[in-house]
Amino acid sequence: MTSAPSVIAVARDDAHRFAKPTRGSITLVAGYGIDGDAHAGATVQHRSRVARDATAPNLRQVHLIHAELFDELAEAGYDVAPGDLGENVTTVGIDLLALPRGARLRLGDDAVVEVTGLRNPCVQIEGRARGLMKQLVRVADDGTTARLAGVMSVVLVGGIVRPGDPIDVVLPDGVHDPLGPV
Repeated sequence: MTSAPSVIAVARDDAHRFAKPTRGSITLVAGYGIDGDAHAGATVQHRSRVARDATAPNLRQVHLIHAELFDELAEAGYDVAPGDLGENVTTVGIDLLALPRGARLRLGDDAVVEVTGLRNPCVQIEGRARGLMKQLVRVADDGTTARLAGVMSVVLVGGIVRPGDPIDVVLPDGVHDPLGPV
């Protein structure tokens, strides 16, 4: 039985730490990200990206991961829970990695995010558990790199998001561009 697309956990942190503590709710702010989160802002907030170009637009305002990934990681011997990989929203019942660029997700009653690309995981993941990076970034049989650590998005419409909120997906019109790393 497949679950209806929904939010199972939300997380934020006001400091640049790897994992984020889960919360009872988060507040998304249009064009900015998550109120109180270290990665919120109209321009890049990730330290490595700020060092390259602090004026670049922040395409990584909200990080979403599918809970089904945690099940796969558990089968490989890794204990990972919501917030542990730095995500803000943990989902169930939606294949985030198969979404095209520009897909819009309504989270709860009001908030809407637009998917900008795949999360390009950093080496800090290895600090969480040895070998975890190889579980999240793999080379497929055709030689392409498969990034499994969720998707990044920007906030189009603000609102409060809570565990249990439904997720509605709206695909963009026209040709669907596959997600690339952001």
